[in-house]
Amino acid sequence: MNSTSAKFFILSVIVLVLAGFVPHRLVKTRITPEISVNLPTDLMPMSPEDIAQRYPSARAPLGAYTNELRVVDFSVNQSATQWQENDVPLAADFFKAGIANLYDRVDFLNHGIRQINQKEFIFFEFNSRMNGDKRALGNAEPILKYHYVAYLVQPNRTLVFTFTCPRELQAEWQPTVHEVFSTLRVR
Repeated sequence: MNSTSAKFFILSVIVLVLAGFVPHRLVKTRITPEISVNLPTDLMPMSPEDIAQRYPSARAPLGAYTNELRVVDFSVNQSATQWQENDVPLAADFFKAGIANLYDRVDFLNHGIRQINQKEFIFFEFNSRMNGDKRALGNAEPILKYHYVAYLVQPNRTLVFTFTCPRELQAEWQPTVHEVFSTLRVR
């Protein structure tokens, strides 16, 4: 391989690697008349079948989106828990404990309370692990995921905004997720 071919090869590899980290293009999406967010164009509304399978409860999400492979998800739910707006620090501790109890292992990357478009959101960014069942055929491997969850405590309701993807996609999606969550608007 001559030096020109080697340079071209190296440049091609760099372009391909960087192309894998191109941020996803965002488009404003109205979840309800009072809730909007800029979502990646590669997320589409979940089908009723997807919603029934992923959210098996009496209360369907206000909005649920997934990618073509159905491994990257964004949803908005209204929680049955009712907190007072002045209870935000207490609610944050409660939500953090709830998250920790949902999985076999949780590694919090970041969490706190932040202002987004004049609203005070409780947020948690974390990696989770659900251990596989060594006795069950095909379920031996752990499930590793990256999550970003934000709660908005309002009178008579708490809105829950959730993003999840397999942990191996975290590097690709994390910058986009931060941008998505900075665009949350609730009237």
